[in-house]
Amino acid sequence: MFLGSTNLNLDAKGRLAIPVKYRKDLVGPENSGVVVTVNPYERCLWLYPRDEWQEVARKVISLPDLKKQNKSLKRLLLGHASELELDSQGRILLSAGLRDYAGMSKPVALIGQGNKFEIWAEDAWLATRDDCLETVMPGDESELSEELASLAL
Repeated sequence: MFLGSTNLNLDAKGRLAIPVKYRKDLVGPENSGVVVTVNPYERCLWLYPRDEWQEVARKVISLPDLKKQNKSLKRLLLGHASELELDSQGRILLSAGLRDYAGMSKPVALIGQGNKFEIWAEDAWLATRDDCLETVMPGDESELSEELASLAL
């Protein structure tokens, strides 16, 4: 399970060094690599272990193409997906297209999401985090979703 928030820096070539504590779980016992694609809902990237990505891709591929929204999702997720191997120093190379999509320069944030990571431009992550705080904990508790109201943490 991928948890936590880590601030990192891209190098001059656009490589991201994956923290050592996550490498083994990301690439699996077969050292199968990772997949990075765009998040179609927000301007960040999704980083999946390859086996987890295969499940996501199967679900997306099975969507009927006759609906425009399905076709658009396929184009974004599958069309931008990059299968990557970690180099000997545990780095992945994020393409210029992926970095541009997410507005990344040097400082980035790696945000655990359980089954995957989000990779954000650091400034975008800080703004999004503040927005998340306001969304999850509105001033009036009557505005909480049913699911959040019943969640005991």
